[in-house]
Amino acid sequence: MNLIYIHGLDSDANSTKGMLLEKHCKQHHPDITVLRPDLNKSPAQVREQLLSLIEGLNNSQDEQTESSNTVLVGSSLGGYFSTLISNQIGCPALLLNPSIQPHITLQRFSDSSIFAQDNSDGSSDNNVLHTTAGGWGITPSDLQWFADHQISQVTYPNKVAVLLKQGDELLNSELSQAFYQSQGASVTVQAGGDHRFSDFGEQLPMVIEMLRELVNS
Repeated sequence: MNLIYIHGLDSDANSTKGMLLEKHCKQHHPDITVLRPDLNKSPAQVREQLLSLIEGLNNSQDEQTESSNTVLVGSSLGGYFSTLISNQIGCPALLLNPSIQPHITLQRFSDSSIFAQDNSDGSSDNNVLHTTAGGWGITPSDLQWFADHQISQVTYPNKVAVLLKQGDELLNSELSQAFYQSQGASVTVQAGGDHRFSDFGEQLPMVIEMLRELVNS
């Protein structure tokens, strides 16, 4: 099984959770290969990179070429992209405190006077509004892309599982819980905690079990 860890907004290929996951699999699950791509680029590029990566992994399989050979683990904004990709190709996905409305939450980086004005020549579309810790310069065009690609449904709910912390200080866990439950996805809500899932290392045995269940569903 191939596992792609999709990091969040202010992270990169060396995300703590991604590295913990890779180390755990190398030690205890050698049949699982963990990939940690750096996704600090425009959302359109992220989607294409992930689709291309999954296609390459599946085509390299000797016997099967189904998308179930590859599983996504997405944290925060990575949860948004995981849902988007799963909806498109049916790839199993485990979401950790997922962002479901980046078109709204990322507006905190926007100067409304710039984003809202009519720029028929597109002069301000590439203005950098904020640069993430990983080096992605967010532009008005990126915010518009998220607005144009809102997640309104979960196409393959049996292939999606969600882990939420009620103590998430950045995203509304109740909103995520209500959305994914309404779509029929499996949702596990844990008391306390934080957005970063600081106890992720302790939960890895459960995480692996959830991933295998998703693949076999």
